[in-house]
Amino acid sequence: MVDSLRDQLLKSGIVKSVRRDPRPAASATVVAARKAGKPQRAPRRSAAPGEMDLAKAYALRAQTQARERRQLEQELAEQARLRRERKAKIQQLLAGNTLNKADADQPRNFAYAGKIRRVYVDAAQLLALNAGQLGVVQQGGRYLLVTCEVARKVQAIDPHHLALLVDPAEAATVADDGVPDDLMW
Repeated sequence: MVDSLRDQLLKSGIVKSVRRDPRPAASATVVAARKAGKPQRAPRRSAAPGEMDLAKAYALRAQTQARERRQLEQELAEQARLRRERKAKIQQLLAGNTLNKADADQPRNFAYAGKIRRVYVDAAQLLALNAGQLGVVQQGGRYLLVTCEVARKVQAIDPHHLALLVDPAEAATVADDGVPDDLMW
């Protein structure tokens, strides 16, 4: 077998074995720091007199974002609490004051939240509803028939829950369009 020149020189003792570091040669201070066992640190560049350090800027931005996020969460929690309180007040107000009947057979259509909705009433309730003596309140996905006073109290608490309340003065002008109020579809 043919030995390489390196192997032959090592066997003869002329050359001692030298380990080569695959990394590029480092500066003298880095080599000295390695030998001393100290961790290497990059030299810090001081910021210009009018500039902020980059690490400080990131920390300041993170604090600002965290503060804004906490404020937003607190505002949302407060809005949710107010919404729950209004809903509870409306539910207490409607307890025992609804006039819906199980045997009502006439549908009364009305527009609410951009769609045509329906509540079933009897003949006397239909006349009272069209005259403005009754109103319709939306609670829990249902449309409840209530007196005008209860409907106005619900409107004072949260106007979004009032589905229909006919104003008698406005009803007189609307009735002049030639379409009867008791028209069945």
